[in-house]
Amino acid sequence: MATTPYFVLSPNTILSMIGLLHGPDKTVPTPAEDWRLAKIDVVIPAFNEEENIGLTLAALSRQTLKPGRIVLIDDGSSDRTVSYARDFATANGMAIEIIQRQRSIGKTPTLKRQSRESSADVEFILDADTILESTNYIERTVEELYKAVGIACACGTILPTRPRDREEIMRLPAMAHFLAARPSAAACSPCGHWRRFMKAVTSLYRDVLYMFLQKFVYHGQLVLFGTITNPVGCAVAYRRKYVKELFDHFEPILGDDLTNSEDIFIGFALNSTGYRNIQLGDVFARSQEPELPHLPRQVYMWSSSFLQSCFYFNDLIKSPFKAWKRAQLRRRQRREALEEKRLIGEPYRQPFGLDFTREFGRPIGWVILLSAAEKVFFPFAMLLMMLLGWWETLAITLAAETAVSLTILGFVARSPKEGLFYKSNYRGLQYFFKGLLVTPIRYLSLIYDLVTIAIFVFHVWILKERKWRK
Repeated sequence: MATTPYFVLSPNTILSMIGLLHGPDKTVPTPAEDWRLAKIDVVIPAFNEEENIGLTLAALSRQTLKPGRIVLIDDGSSDRTVSYARDFATANGMAIEIIQRQRSIGKTPTLKRQSRESSADVEFILDADTILESTNYIERTVEELYKAVGIACACGTILPTRPRDREEIMRLPAMAHFLAARPSAAACSPCGHWRRFMKAVTSLYRDVLYMFLQKFVYHGQLVLFGTITNPVGCAVAYRRKYVKELFDHFEPILGDDLTNSEDIFIGFALNSTGYRNIQLGDVFARSQEPELPHLPRQVYMWSSSFLQSCFYFNDLIKSPFKAWKRAQLRRRQRREALEEKRLIGEPYRQPFGLDFTREFGRPIGWVILLSAAEKVFFPFAMLLMMLLGWWETLAITLAAETAVSLTILGFVARSPKEGLFYKSNYRGLQYFFKGLLVTPIRYLSLIYDLVTIAIFVFHVWILKERKWRK
């Protein structure tokens, strides 16, 4: 999901502010293809998702834009994921192709094989624990995907699944038909008060994190550079041919073992090739979050994948140092465009190809370089203050950072229908206090990044593994 497991007042935050003040590229897009003619495959990777697969399929069944194929890839589940999916399809007349593996091989090979075996134009990846809350989620992402040839993937805004989200889906007619055939599917695994509390804490933390990142940090980056570092991989529409080209290039080098988070690697690879990853703020999906004890593992996966991708795509890291060279190229291209009187416009247009990245870099490299610096500097700065006993300095730093971050969070989380000084803007205040509650988890996550950095250093510098794996 995130390139960092915490949000901070940082150089990247300031970069997002600049983007929001600067405004978007004013070039009017003139799409070369009609998105309404696109063939869409929905691919659902699943592993032991019997409690969620019915909800995922029910939400999928009410989408305004229907896919041509729905393919469920069961990655060696030991529960009733496959049988529940079949029963749901039968009860609702839904055509589902099921590919069942004997053992788990991971999500990355699923994306690769479907990109090669499918003839669709769009490969929509939907995790089996994700609910498409907006009924036009697929329609909007595909529509935006086709606004420019340089857009390679599009996702909506992802937030944690709440109990009321599950209850809403359970009331759909499609679920009623399914539960009539399979009443046992309504039951969830036994869950005591402590486990429910652990899930609630994680959901609260992720709700705050996702809101800040997507509504402020990512949005500012998208406005300034026309892309974000990576899509949110649980509900994302890819141009299939672009993903196929990506795997065809990197498979001989890395095999299937890309990084710990395939969406981060794919996002970096697409940016490095000159494509764009975009996120929509007007459609939403809900993703199941792990319990609090499992949070460190997921934080490690995201953070390590970010560092791995920085290691693999170091030309993106070097991009800021080639900004002058890029600026000269842009001026020359503008003159040529005026002379040729081009009719097709595309915002944020860049030449494609890894060779261009090596020579000129990419504007999004600013985000990646600053994110890498933050990931290393902030945890070590906090650790150094603690080791030197600078407790007063640490307290003032954290208090000031928390106050500014929560103020920004309250502002971006407010309802779009309410003004900044709306007298009953409860949503902004609600997120302000939510953020205050989860601040300790945020800083613990930051310190935990030291573990990820230590593992990275050990593999790359001590073991000299130039092709660092998981």
